[in-house]
Amino acid sequence: MVDPQNMRDTLRFWASGVSVVTTMNNDKPAGMTASAFNSLSLDPPQIVVCLHKSAYTAQMIQQSGTFAISLLSDDQRRVSELFAGRIAVEDISSRFNGLDTITAITGSPILSEAIAWLDCEVAKLHDGDTHWIIVGKVMAAGNSDARDPLIYFNRGYHQLGNSIEPGR
Repeated sequence: MVDPQNMRDTLRFWASGVSVVTTMNNDKPAGMTASAFNSLSLDPPQIVVCLHKSAYTAQMIQQSGTFAISLLSDDQRRVSELFAGRIAVEDISSRFNGLDTITAITGSPILSEAIAWLDCEVAKLHDGDTHWIIVGKVMAAGNSDARDPLIYFNRGYHQLGNSIEPGR
């Protein structure tokens, strides 16, 4: 079996957008940057996010039964670092200080500057050894096509490049 460092070194070549997963539980917001996020199905509309079992946000999602995904734009690197825990704050709720948020159906905070968002109810929770595999039923969604996404690749942040012509 592949060791964790080899796995990490290999997966650094998987380029992906950057998302922040959030929830609200007992009037306290929680959120974290999530790299393991993907669409599951369009009908019914479902997504998947995988969070480490020890993560406070994962525990709060289990309790609230709801969460939101905010997809970050290429000018939101600081937001990604804040929710990844790379910028020190008093507590997890303090990550939201100074950020504009909106709510949709579930009451989970949505980062208003995100280029897209999904508001979800937990449909299923699967045990993935060290992580929870959370299937979310998408209750509401929105987007703004005015900006490009923040991309994470090879252990760093990137901007979207040029389009490739069809047939190339």
